[in-house]
Amino acid sequence: MKAFIITIGDEILLGQILDTNSRYAAAALARLGIETVQMRSVADTPDAIRAAVREALPCSDFVLLTGGLGPTRDDLTKKTLADFFGTRLVFNETAYRWVEQFLAHYPRGTMNAYNKSQAELPEDCTLLRNVKGTASGMWFEQGGKVLVSLPGVPFEMQYLLDAEVLPRLKERLGGDVLQYKMLTVFDEPEAALALHLRPYEEHLPAGLGLAYLPSPGYVRLRLTAKGPQGAEKLETCWAALKAALAPRRWIEGEKATAEERFAQEIARLGLTVATAESCTGGNVAHLITAVPGASRYFLGGVVSYANEVKVHTLGVSAEDLQRHGAVSEPVARQMAEGVRRLTGADWAVSTTGVAGPDGGTKDKPVGTVWIGLAGPQGSWAREFHFSATRERNIAKASVKALEMLLGAAQGRKKDEL
Repeated sequence: MKAFIITIGDEILLGQILDTNSRYAAAALARLGIETVQMRSVADTPDAIRAAVREALPCSDFVLLTGGLGPTRDDLTKKTLADFFGTRLVFNETAYRWVEQFLAHYPRGTMNAYNKSQAELPEDCTLLRNVKGTASGMWFEQGGKVLVSLPGVPFEMQYLLDAEVLPRLKERLGGDVLQYKMLTVFDEPEAALALHLRPYEEHLPAGLGLAYLPSPGYVRLRLTAKGPQGAEKLETCWAALKAALAPRRWIEGEKATAEERFAQEIARLGLTVATAESCTGGNVAHLITAVPGASRYFLGGVVSYANEVKVHTLGVSAEDLQRHGAVSEPVARQMAEGVRRLTGADWAVSTTGVAGPDGGTKDKPVGTVWIGLAGPQGSWAREFHFSATRERNIAKASVKALEMLLGAAQGRKKDEL
């Protein structure tokens, strides 16, 4: 089955909001083995919506629209789709009761003309109940093809897609569902990993494929299987993949990221950690606290962008700053020591570097980063040279800091970090 995703809204085209709906929907559809062939964002006008639908239906089996289902005059999707499918808008008592029930949960949720208009829906479609808002989803079928229209509000769209749309699509697909497993390999470039796994890939049976999804500091691998005996083949080849990766560090799971791997292991070890950051600006602490349950092991952090904060808060030597500069081994080491001392953490990590785009020198070009560690056995630091791009430097340094902090806490040797 092939899918075409259309997002509706001038605010997307003006760059005022990000289109997160397409990404969420495409990933959800992929889990069912449905291939998204195109994504399109269009204006909230009847002509633009009709043109997009006319283009989508011939080249796909399933069309998903999001947006334009609100109660105001500029939300035109319902009327446009009713005209397109040769039906009319009618007052739907069931949808009206849904709106009433939703509004009853809010102190100021009184029914008005705009809310009531949410019950005006195309006569010939299947309604999808939206318990997260007042706009119902709509399911149309024509010529063996399906078109679904969902609200553009992301949490409403996600709920309806997961609760109402995907189960129906799965039932239509029958047993022809894509199956896959994912893991994340850390601290290995994509090209080097692909070269290492080339013999493994060459022996994959028909119907199985390996995909590489690189991010700064790690590469996610997705092994997919489709067709007869897909599940059996997947399990066999999955075990072989994990064996082929030894002795590399990896973690299994669809959402396995550097911060999730860190959280699992640090929690298991029962240790506490802290951060002192300069060039990463608090991003390491953000990654740690993005995982629920971080309060069990993360004690706190200091963003010491200015040298004065390094000296007066973290206790970094002013003489060392003058002699070696902020981007140096002694400063990185003392930053980690200082935040460990302040918080009482078992382990601490620090980052200091030249993120860019300016500030680099011949000796310390953009992308130069020192990462320091401090723990029960003392402190040390390592120098890295990442890239010329600020965002990538921050991302790579943050992931590497987590990897080093975790490795040290696990007892790995300094030269292994």
